[in-house]
Parts: sequence; structure tokens; C-alpha cells
Amino acid sequence: MFNSLLVSLLHCLLLGATAQAKYIAPGARWRDTEGNVVNAHAGSVVFDNGTFWLFGEYKTQAQPEGGGVSVYSSTDLATWQSHGLALVPIQGHPYISPQMIIQRPKVVYSEPTGQYHMLWHADNSSYGLLLQGLATADTIAGPYSFVNATAPLGNWSQDFGLFTDYKDGRSYALYSNGDTKEGRDVYLTAYDEEVSALDQVVYRFNKYDLEAPTIVQTEKSYYALMSHKTGYRPNNVVAFRADKLSGPWSQPWIVAPLNTRTFNSQSGFTLRIKGKKKTTYLYLGDQWDGNSIWESRYIWLPMNIDDDKKTLQLDWYDVYDLDIQSGEWSPVKGTTYLGKDATTSGNAFKQEANFASGGTILTGIYGNDSTVTFHGIEGTGKPQWVSFYYQNIDDMGFGDQQ
Repeated sequence: MFNSLLVSLLHCLLLGATAQAKYIAPGARWRDTEGNVVNAHAGSVVFDNGTFWLFGEYKTQAQPEGGGVSVYSSTDLATWQSHGLALVPIQGHPYISPQMIIQRPKVVYSEPTGQYHMLWHADNSSYGLLLQGLATADTIAGPYSFVNATAPLGNWSQDFGLFTDYKDGRSYALYSNGDTKEGRDVYLTAYDEEVSALDQVVYRFNKYDLEAPTIVQTEKSYYALMSHKTGYRPNNVVAFRADKLSGPWSQPWIVAPLNTRTFNSQSGFTLRIKGKKKTTYLYLGDQWDGNSIWESRYIWLPMNIDDDKKTLQLDWYDVYDLDIQSGEWSPVKGTTYLGKDATTSGNAFKQEANFASGGTILTGIYGNDSTVTFHGIEGTGKPQWVSFYYQNIDDMGFGDQQ
């Protein structure tokens, strides 16, 4: 309940769309075709033979780390079917036991080997190993068999990203080299032809102290998105731009409005959807819940990229409809109810805020005796999306609860 949290309610949006419709709802509780919550955190998406495959960290309350890698499939990026664990933890294994860290998994097809390769940040519970893991499978859903965990070119590796250039098919690893005073860089390193080992460093982002790296490629540019190191608290994700991977890369800029902290998300992966009419680029971020990591949600949003102006920006949409075939997308429209028109009781009150819809937020919502009431809301008698914009004053994290 919102009145049990320290929040500022911006406005309520009641959408005239059924919950069963094939829409993408950032920050909502996504469920698979069996009704279970989608459990694929810090994940990546691979398009293979007409199907999207989502790989991510499997987390439970009892096993928030080391739970293995889950895999789901979809044809529309909205309806997901679970295929269980693609990488299963092995008790006693030196690198993939339930006590070890298996983070930010990525999957790529290796044509020379005819296999699918899974790579991830491999570590122990104290983050003292800083390695990259490799597992292989004959089919994309797995199961994947562990091959090795190595130090990339003898260096440290914290977090992990993978990018494949759609023009020449070559894959690259992105990783930060630790948290020590000497380790404040992010490396962009090319793989060998088999995508089994790293070949050479292509570029190094020096002393930016960033993590969660990912790259999106357009016809003219490369854009690298990275997060600051604030643990599970959201921050302002930044982007860099370059004409080629070897640089030079631009100065970074913030990709979302400051007061949203990237809409309460962390970067992790990007996806290019080349349709018959339009190419859409998606930001695939994680909305971490520091108190219950296993319940963290996903913030997937279209990116507004202008190669002529050399800009990339994220805009918020409660629910949107993405046509995979055409590549076109559009927001699902509904009726907006503004906070300035609501009534309050108890400690709750209205406050001027120039960044809010209608210039007003509702705040002071403490305890069970403080309420906010919206009036004149009419439903359709069928399942509908209801979205509340709120802001956590403790850390200024932006949220969208649905």
C-alpha cells in the first residue's frame, strides 16, 4: 500500500486495456504463460530463428545469489514461456555452486563450433575472483555445460556485458575491472572467432568508475550505456557515442530526467528490433528491490535515438504496444487522474512541484490514517491496468506500481 511508504504520488493512470493483452508494461509484475512471476534478473535477450530468448539470474528469497540462469521464450516480447534453468548450479562446483556468484548472463551463437555460448560474471560471495564464466549447449535453451572461468587477458572483470556487431557479426565483452583505486575502468574487448576467449582490447573507458555496460548500434553510431556504482540503489545512467568501437568516444550524458534516476532502473542490455517499417531500440533495465532482490522488476523502454543530433534519450511509458513484425510501437492510452484533483486526509497533503503533472504532488502519506482519494474513476468491468507514479523521498527513486 502506498500509505505505508514514504512516497509522493504524482498521478494515477487508469488504462482502458485488458491485462491479458500483449503489451509491455515497464515496472509491472510480469507473469509467464503458467502464471508464475518471470524470474530472469540482469538478463539479456537473443533473437534466434524467429523467437526471442530471455536469459537472466534466477533468484529466490532463500537463494538470492547463485541460483543459476533461467530461460524464457517469446515471439512478441510480452508473452513469456518458461523453460526452466539453462544453467543449473552444481553443489560443490568451484565456480557454479549455489554459493558462487553467477551474474549478468549473456548468450551468443558460435558459428565455428555450432554451439550456443553462455558467458557471465563469475565470482565468489566476497567478489574476490572477478572472472568471466563460459558454458556451452547444443540448443539455445540448454542445458548449458560449464567450460571454464577465466581472468580476461589476465585482468579483473566485474559486471559483464556482451555486444555483437550486426554488420560483421563479431562479438565483444564489456566489463569493469573492479572497485579498487586502480580499477576504475570499463573495457571493451573483442572475442576470437569462436567467442570462446578474448582476443584484444578495443577501447578502455578510463577512470569513469561505471558498471552494467551495454552497447546499442544504429546505422551510423554506437552508443554505450553504463550505470554508476551505487549498489542496488538507482542512479542516473549515462551514455557515450562513437562512430566506431575503437573510438574516440564522446563525453557521457544522462539519458533520463534527473529526478527519476533512470526511472528507478539500472542499465544492463539493449535490443535492436528491425521491423519491416521501422527499427526500434529497446533499453532493458532492472528495477532492483534492495529489500527483496528476488522480487525486482524490469524496466524495458524504447530509446529515442537521433543520429544527426548524436543523442539518445529514454522517455517513460506506462504500457506500450510493440509490433515485432513492423518494428512500430505506440503507447497504450488511458485516462489520467491528476493529484491536484484528489482529496487528502490525515498527514497527506498537496505540495507544489514544477516537475509533476498539474504542478502538484501528494506527499506526507504516513501510516494507515493518511489517505489520498481520486474521484470519478470508472472501470470497464474488465481487467485493466492501473498505474501510480510515485517518488521515494528517501533516495529519490522513481517508480511505477501496477
